[in-house]
Amino acid sequence: MPIDLTPDIQPTRVSEPEFEFVMQTRVLVNPKLRVLGNVGGSGDRKMLEILGGDFEGPKLRGKILPGGGDWPLLRPDGVGIVDARYTFETDDGVYINIINTGYRHAPPETLAVLDAKRAVADPNGYYLRTYTRFEAPLGKYEWLSKHVFVGIGERHPEVLFLRYFMLL
Repeated sequence: MPIDLTPDIQPTRVSEPEFEFVMQTRVLVNPKLRVLGNVGGSGDRKMLEILGGDFEGPKLRGKILPGGGDWPLLRPDGVGIVDARYTFETDDGVYINIINTGYRHAPPETLAVLDAKRAVADPNGYYLRTYTRFEAPLGKYEWLSKHVFVGIGERHPEVLFLRYFMLL
């Protein structure tokens, strides 16, 4: 039976999205990049080891534990897919996992600078964005497990800065 779509029924107006700054991370990576090879024709999979780092924001701060990783995929069209997982330890001893997925793309000359890991490319000249999920225990930081987050990245040799914003 067809649904009667009465033309005078309109959706309730939803407010425009607002974001709140949550933190900045400084992720230290092993400069030795491992190339794992082409994955079924979908692109070249690589591996970066997370050595540690730190994070700080208005509601939390602490360190990034060594042992996580990023397994980027470079698609045939030149777009990089972010696939990273690592663990935070807050300054009050709470462990929080972070799962980052996203995209990196830029003009070829900018990618050459980023991939050379010898210089800093203008962060306004490339796109490095993530959609991020946190796994936080119940308690003080459980709000991280209940919201949508986006990250804006800036790549430096051996360091990745990410600024995270919560969608309100």
